[in-house]
Amino acid sequence: MKVVEQIKAPIRMEMELFEKKFYQSMSSNVALLNRITHYIVNRKGKQMRPMFVFLVAKMVSDGEVNERTYRGASVIELIHTATLVHDDVVDDSNRRRGFFSLNALWKNKIAVLVGDYLLSKGLLLSIDNGDFDLLKIISVAVREMSEGELLQIEKARRLDITEDVYYEIIRQKTATLIAACCSMGACSVSSEDDESTKKMKKFGELIGMAFQIKDDLFDYTDGPIGKPTGIDIKEQKMTLPLIYALNNATKEEHKWLINSVKNHNKDKKRVKEVIAFVKEKGGLIYAEEKMIAFQQEALTLLNTYPKSDYKDALELMVNYVIERKK
Repeated sequence: MKVVEQIKAPIRMEMELFEKKFYQSMSSNVALLNRITHYIVNRKGKQMRPMFVFLVAKMVSDGEVNERTYRGASVIELIHTATLVHDDVVDDSNRRRGFFSLNALWKNKIAVLVGDYLLSKGLLLSIDNGDFDLLKIISVAVREMSEGELLQIEKARRLDITEDVYYEIIRQKTATLIAACCSMGACSVSSEDDESTKKMKKFGELIGMAFQIKDDLFDYTDGPIGKPTGIDIKEQKMTLPLIYALNNATKEEHKWLINSVKNHNKDKKRVKEVIAFVKEKGGLIYAEEKMIAFQQEALTLLNTYPKSDYKDALELMVNYVIERKK
């Protein structure tokens, strides 16, 4: 059995029902919109985010979920899908998970409007049902994701990013949404002020940090990954392996490295030299150590809960995040 199927096993029924409810939550009277949302639903990814919502909800409540849990998972998926649609427009990307992106098929204007539609659908799903605590969780996440993206763009222009700033960027850009999934799951079966909601937010944040560092490491790895090697360097993104190499470079090496990233990031030979330099300086080993530290901290938090199938699945999820091949 594949790892993702093992993780999904204790919540298989919930995930099947969720898919139906999620599709209903996207429905519209506009035929074009329904055609596009049908395209989105049929090209879904692994659905890790709703899985986090259901597994956390069931772990903290002895196996119980309710309509709020389903709405919470739908809100997360609607908002997440909206951000992906907008990201593809911003990045001028024609592919998403191996398929054509919405902007490639329907052009930017329609893609932006569909993203806005999904965003409003997510917000209204919470408002119409009085889930203001869940709405607050996702609204904070959207604000932080936007701030993280803009902070990264600002720093990419100057290439003056420190390790602390890097952690803040990935916390906002990536970890905040996984933190929202986990706190949403706990909150849906308790309350915003409940200890589990706060603890699970931290748990999700730690997994998100490990997840993003793993993603950064793919940039230096040849293999069946979701993005080509060296793409972060081409986009002038300062990732942890590169920051470590810069911090441990001589004055001349530092100058060469910054010049390479800034002015020669489209030169394949130069990008390969940068990758080799980062490896040589121990950037990958350092990043892996930091990733494992975040993973271990997440597992320590998880171990404060009694043993259950849901806890086991979450543990599997935490390990999968850093062992995945793409």
